[in-house]
Amino acid sequence: MSRAMVPSQQKLAEKLTILNDRGRGMLTRIYNIKKMLTNTDSKPPFLSDKSLESAFKYLLKKFPNIDNHAGALQVINNIKQDVVKSLSLYYFTFVDIMDFKDHVVDLLTTIDACQVHMDITLNYDLTLNYLNLISTYVSIMILVSRVEDRRVVLSLYNVAYEYLHASSDPSFPRLGQMVIDYDIPLRKLSEEFVPHSRVLVPAIMSLHKIYPKRNLPADQMRATGFLSLLAEPPKIMNVPNTDMVQCEYLSVDAMERWIIFSMLLCHQYLQEAQLWDLWKTALQSGYIVQLCRDEVLHIHSYITSFFEGLKGHNMSKRITEVRDLQHQALQSAPGIHRERRKFLRSALKELALIYTDQPGLLGPKGLYVFQGLAVARDEIHWLLRHFDNPPSKRHNVKLSQEDFVDRQLPELLFNMEELKSLVRKYNQVVQRYYVQYLAGFDSVLLNQLIQNLAHCPEDESVILSSLYNTIAALSVKQVEANEVFDLRGIRLDWFRLQAYTGVSRAGLVLRDHQDLGKHLNMIIYHTKMVDYLDELLNETGDLSIYCFYTQIFEHQFKQCMEFPAQHRYSIVFPIICGHFMNATHELCPEERHSIGTTSVQYAHWFLKEMSDEVNQVITAICEEQCMLNYKLLPKHSAASILQSSNKHKKKQDKKKNQGPEEEKPGMESARKNRENFTRMDKLHMALTELCYAINYCNVIQVWEHGFVPREFFIQHLETRFNKALVGMMMYNPDTSEIAKPSELLSSVKAIMSVLQGLENYVQIDIARVFNSVLPQQTQATDSFNGEKTITANYTNWYLEVLLRRVTVNMGHIVYSPNHKAFVTVAQDNNSKENLYLAAEEYADLTELRALAELIGPYGMRYLGERLMGHVASQVEELKKLVIQNKEVLFNMRTSFDKPEVMRDLFRRLGNVDSVLMRMTIIGILLSYRSLAQEALLDVLEDRIPFLMASVQDLQHFVPNMKDTKVVNEMASAAGLSCDIDPLLISALRSQKNEDTPRTSTSSQSSDTEGIPEQMANESDYELACLLMVFVAVSIPTLAKKDFSVFKASLEGNLNNSHCLAKAVNQIAGALFTIHGPGDVSDRLQEFLALASSSLLRLGQSQEQDKETVRNRESVYILLDLIVQESPYLTMDLLESCFPYALLRNAYHTVYKASAVDN
Repeated sequence: MSRAMVPSQQKLAEKLTILNDRGRGMLTRIYNIKKMLTNTDSKPPFLSDKSLESAFKYLLKKFPNIDNHAGALQVINNIKQDVVKSLSLYYFTFVDIMDFKDHVVDLLTTIDACQVHMDITLNYDLTLNYLNLISTYVSIMILVSRVEDRRVVLSLYNVAYEYLHASSDPSFPRLGQMVIDYDIPLRKLSEEFVPHSRVLVPAIMSLHKIYPKRNLPADQMRATGFLSLLAEPPKIMNVPNTDMVQCEYLSVDAMERWIIFSMLLCHQYLQEAQLWDLWKTALQSGYIVQLCRDEVLHIHSYITSFFEGLKGHNMSKRITEVRDLQHQALQSAPGIHRERRKFLRSALKELALIYTDQPGLLGPKGLYVFQGLAVARDEIHWLLRHFDNPPSKRHNVKLSQEDFVDRQLPELLFNMEELKSLVRKYNQVVQRYYVQYLAGFDSVLLNQLIQNLAHCPEDESVILSSLYNTIAALSVKQVEANEVFDLRGIRLDWFRLQAYTGVSRAGLVLRDHQDLGKHLNMIIYHTKMVDYLDELLNETGDLSIYCFYTQIFEHQFKQCMEFPAQHRYSIVFPIICGHFMNATHELCPEERHSIGTTSVQYAHWFLKEMSDEVNQVITAICEEQCMLNYKLLPKHSAASILQSSNKHKKKQDKKKNQGPEEEKPGMESARKNRENFTRMDKLHMALTELCYAINYCNVIQVWEHGFVPREFFIQHLETRFNKALVGMMMYNPDTSEIAKPSELLSSVKAIMSVLQGLENYVQIDIARVFNSVLPQQTQATDSFNGEKTITANYTNWYLEVLLRRVTVNMGHIVYSPNHKAFVTVAQDNNSKENLYLAAEEYADLTELRALAELIGPYGMRYLGERLMGHVASQVEELKKLVIQNKEVLFNMRTSFDKPEVMRDLFRRLGNVDSVLMRMTIIGILLSYRSLAQEALLDVLEDRIPFLMASVQDLQHFVPNMKDTKVVNEMASAAGLSCDIDPLLISALRSQKNEDTPRTSTSSQSSDTEGIPEQMANESDYELACLLMVFVAVSIPTLAKKDFSVFKASLEGNLNNSHCLAKAVNQIAGALFTIHGPGDVSDRLQEFLALASSSLLRLGQSQEQDKETVRNRESVYILLDLIVQESPYLTMDLLESCFPYALLRNAYHTVYKASAVDN
């Protein structure tokens, strides 16, 4: 006699839990195997080997009874190690699936034997897990049948295994039989489920109480007030009135899979009215059913082919019905789901707004969150699988793309994430509410229900008492103390109790005590609201499905970025990337890395695209503001001035001559109608929306990575700002065009004003952006891409373009101390470049102040260093000329008081013009340097007056000692003038250091080059002395040059020879400081004596030699300028060697001549 089966000993709850988890793992593994074998890149290479085709054909033909000694299989012997290693994962996955199948069949048989009653509204967990297990089992077997090369893979592994171990794998015979049996999976499964139908059919019947209510069209949802907190204001604080609370957020997708798969397995029950209604509604709801991730079934075609293959059953009527249902689904389902998504957008938005304003409602009305998330999640799943799998063309149904291309879907996704974030933010509010609910109401009612039980067996009594004691002991103080709750024991006990009380001969039959069952279901929901909130949110709102529909994901994001009204919701896309890891399973760890990498890459890409879009909008706004700012530049006031000066003319003349009146700056702000949206309005609207997205969350967690949207934005903003600064210079090296510094500064200030306004839209520190980008423009290259900066480009332009033209085209551009600018006095008709260059527009004090403000002291120092490098190279060339004329100069230095000897020696002197030209170039460069220093000083005194006062005090009062050099360098960097420029000394000293090794090596290699050897041997001090002699005796030759004429209006000579004053003083000071004992004053006095005696001999020239003395007075003035410029020479010294009367007459003559010219 067989013993009675004891339900508590069958461990039904435990087995269902374990097998469901294992089933999900098996489903994931077989899904991955199918994908790998489909993809030629990931499948083992020998499966595509042409030389093995004959062996594969033999294996397919003989499967599963394979003779390993067959000649066709000998080639496998050569690669047996590789085959076993590569295919073991595939093979043992099938073995695990076979074991899983055995356990499922055993458990289902046990459940049948126990005659368990299934009702989703009563024993929710038991029924849910039972139906999930069947759905997973069917999905696995269908996927197994859809794996390509499964027979080849299994038999190939077995053959290789036998070659290695001399015996076949013990699992192979059963495995081969399983593959053959489930080649058409539903045929075998429907035979298996004939005995299980007694339990399965009532479980599906119980769905009739909830599925029709959950699958309503949008208009009925609105009519019933579904998800509306405001539908019944008096009841807004009440808990939703339902006795099957967990069914309220049960997935409709899951229910439809249960109905369709179960009715396929028990198709003979379709004649029952309730089951037929469920079947019909499920098949009308869509035409694609999910198996796993993006693996789907075109369900109507699949059902039709299965019904057609059934022998001995008259299924023609069912086939016709399925085809009719398919036609209805194709016609109406897309529109129904489109309207449902439209309803959900507004419903979830309303919920989010109310919960944000009144988070306390998350307690009593928290169920609405999970209902809304579950319905929205199902709709998104439906859209993805139907959009990715269009119906076959043979159905002759034209689907509207509007039903699938949902431009407002990001809003729905965003509202889902907003609700989830609110629940996480106010989780303590929810916990407090439900802890009080459990302890104050649920425990009391549960105790009453337990007391009302007439008979309660011991096992059930222990569980019920434990449940009561646990929830009665809960306290609000635990929430306030941030205690971590763990109520999983309650849920597991209730699951076990459902298994014990669901069998036919149980001591306590749950069917007879429905109040107890439904109240316990309510308690379980309340416990989940205390310690299971995150899992509930994942269960109802998980969107990891997007990981397998990446093309659609990208498309939806791009569509969102193209539609300005959806810009603010774009942040939801990187947030969804954080869901991807929910799709992984511990039984398939090898996919964690690939899914994680995908999630990180997409999150990075989305944030990068969003940052680029914001920056494009900002760039457009900056361009508009720069244009408006450009209109306000002083040069554009000429037209208005001209117009106002012509007002006294007659009206007729005005009508004839006056063109259309130009729009004045500021008119763009005058509005006649608020509805007229300007381009700036649209740009600011777009900026507001995009910045809302960037500012929405602080950190997005994606696979152990934290993405900070604001940091992404700031990084891209810095790069874009850096490029914009250089781009606004409009520097063209080919044509030498460049923007004026003042105009560039005006544009930079306009851009900075726009960027400062960003702080009103997004929580960023814009000063940090300025501090990161602007100092980099003071260096030669930036740290972003190593590209040239404003400093480098302006330095290059001023030295290589402007100053080169000043030095090359003598008489065209003049340095004017009066104007504090370089002034263009004549155009060079032979040079096309000069046609657009007016030097005073780029090199006056105003422009150089703007330049100093742009590139700062660091940039000006870089400009000075480059400029002094040019000066040092000119000094080097001058030294070479001195060496060539060394003997003559030495004699002239000792014979300056012998006119005849000096005249003869001067005739022997060579390269006089070259010396004057190079000294003039040095003077021009140093004049530009002094002008730039003055501009820098003006800017710094305005910006940092107190600090500048300290620098000036240090420079003025520091004693002459070793610290003088440091103080002078500091003062020079701040724009203060020094007796000798520290940068010039540094440049000349470095030039000397470079020349010393170069001349020593050249002297060893060759004797043909005499000059470098002589330079190495000569005393640098002596060369400096002779250079000053050379310049002093050469000055009188300037008198015979046409362009030496002194222009009073410019306070300078047309050939810039007045710049010699600065050159002589600075070069003398620097050279004698570096090479000499510091006798700068003595050497300059010697220079003054030589120069004055040479100039006095000009006055003694014969009248017939008028060509030589044409501009004698202009050259006399040069001597006065040299003394005025020098910190070492005085007017007393000048008068002692050169009569002041000559100077006075010279000034009188040149100013009179200038007046006549004017």
